[in-house]
Amino acid sequence: MSAADSLLGLEGCERLADAAFAAVAEGSDVEVLVHRNTEGLTRFANSQIHQNVWRDDIAVSVRVVEPGGRTGVVNISTDDPADVAKAATSAAAVARVAPEDPEYPGLAGPSDVNSVPLDEATLAATPEQRAAAVRAVLDEVPDEFSAAGAYRTMGSELALFTTAGQRAYAPTSFANLSLVVSGPTSSGWAEAGGRAMADMDPAASGLQAVTKARLGADPVEVPPGLWPVILEAPAVATVMQFLAYLGFGGRSWLEGRAFTSERLGEPVVDARLTLVDDAVSPAATGPPFDYEGTPKQRVELVKDGVATAVVHDRHSAKRAGVQSTGHGLPAPNTHGPLAMDPVLMPGHDGSVDDLVSRCERGLLVTRFHYTNIVHPKETSITGMTRDGTFLVEDGRITTGVRNLRFTQSILDALARIDGLSTETSFASEIFDAGAQFPALALPAFQFNSTTSFG
Repeated sequence: MSAADSLLGLEGCERLADAAFAAVAEGSDVEVLVHRNTEGLTRFANSQIHQNVWRDDIAVSVRVVEPGGRTGVVNISTDDPADVAKAATSAAAVARVAPEDPEYPGLAGPSDVNSVPLDEATLAATPEQRAAAVRAVLDEVPDEFSAAGAYRTMGSELALFTTAGQRAYAPTSFANLSLVVSGPTSSGWAEAGGRAMADMDPAASGLQAVTKARLGADPVEVPPGLWPVILEAPAVATVMQFLAYLGFGGRSWLEGRAFTSERLGEPVVDARLTLVDDAVSPAATGPPFDYEGTPKQRVELVKDGVATAVVHDRHSAKRAGVQSTGHGLPAPNTHGPLAMDPVLMPGHDGSVDDLVSRCERGLLVTRFHYTNIVHPKETSITGMTRDGTFLVEDGRITTGVRNLRFTQSILDALARIDGLSTETSFASEIFDAGAQFPALALPAFQFNSTTSFG
C-alpha cells in the first residue's frame, strides 16, 4: 500500500460534500472539510530497524449554520457518503438549539487557491525504499555509536466545500527523517525533510549526527548565566515557531493577549530580522488554503525588525474589519487563527561555521528540548539544550558541554543579533511539517542551570 493508492481525489471528496449538502434543508449554510493523511513510517533503534507501520486516517467535519449564526459541527472518520449525510443531519439538529453568534462571518465563497508541489515518488514510497534510506544512515554510524530515529513518507489531501460556492482541493506530499546518534557520554541530532524524498540526503544526516556525537564526547560543565549563542536551524525553529504562536494570531491580538496588541507597527526585534508566514514558499511544507477554505496569503509578521501584521481567520477578520489571511483552524475553534508556516528570512553571514568563526567565546546549540511557555505576552519560554551543545572559544568548537536549562524572553533574545546565516536547513518544532531555517548568532541568552544528563 502507498499513499497514492489511498487518496480520495477531488471527485471522491466532492461525493462526500454533495451528500452533506443534499441532507440539509435549503437556507442553511453547510461546510464540509475532508482531511486525509496516509503515512509510512520506518523506525530504527540500536542501529537497526525495529518497526515498519502504515497509517491511513480520514477526518470529515460537517458544519451547519442556521440563521442567526447558530452552529453545529459533527466530526466523523469515514469515506462513506451515507454516513456523511447522517453527520450533516446531526449537525443541523445541533445548530437548531445552539446559541446565536452575532459575529458569524459567513462561509468561504468561491476563490482560486494556489497549488503546491506534489511528488509522486514520495506518495508511492515503499517500506523497502524507506529501509534503504535508513541503511544509508546506519552505514555512517561506527560500531561504538548507536542510532535511533524514524523515516517517514506522507501523502495528504485537504478539501473544503461550502454551499457558498467554495470547492477547494489540494493534495500534498511530505518526507521527513530525524535521528539521534548516541555514544557513551554524548549524543548528536540530525533532521531533514521537505515535500519530496529527494529533498533529503540520509547519509549526510547520519554523518552529521555522528560528527556531533564525536565532538560532544566527555562534555564539560560550564556555569549558567548569560551566554553568547549560535543557534542552529532546529533551535531557531523552536524560537520562531513559538514566537509566531504567541504573538501573531488575530484573535489574541484583538483581545489584548499578544505582545503585538500594543506594539504592532513598532520595532520589536533586530532590524536584520524578517519573519513571514508563507505556506506556499519553497521553504515551507504546508497546504495552500486553510481549514475554512480561504487561500493562504503570504503575511509579513515582522519586516526589518518591525511587527507589521497578524494573521486572521474569518471571525477575527470580520471583527478587525479586514479580510481573512487564510489562517483558520477547523471548527469548532476557540483558539483563533494561527501562523502555522513561519519562515525566517536568511541573512548574509555565510554558514554556521562562519558564525562560529566570529565568536570569541560562547555556546553552539543544536536544538532545544521540552520547551514550554512561561509568560505568553512577554514571549518567555523555558526548556533545555539537547543532542549537541558545544563550547566555542576563539572562533572554534573546543569541547562538548553538559546540557543547560534556559528561561528566556524571545523578544529580549532577538533585540540584537550578531549574525544570521545565508544557508538554511530543514527543522520543525511545534508545527509538525517544518520549514527551512537559517542559523542565528545572539549576544546574550539566559541559561539557569545545568541538567542532570549529557
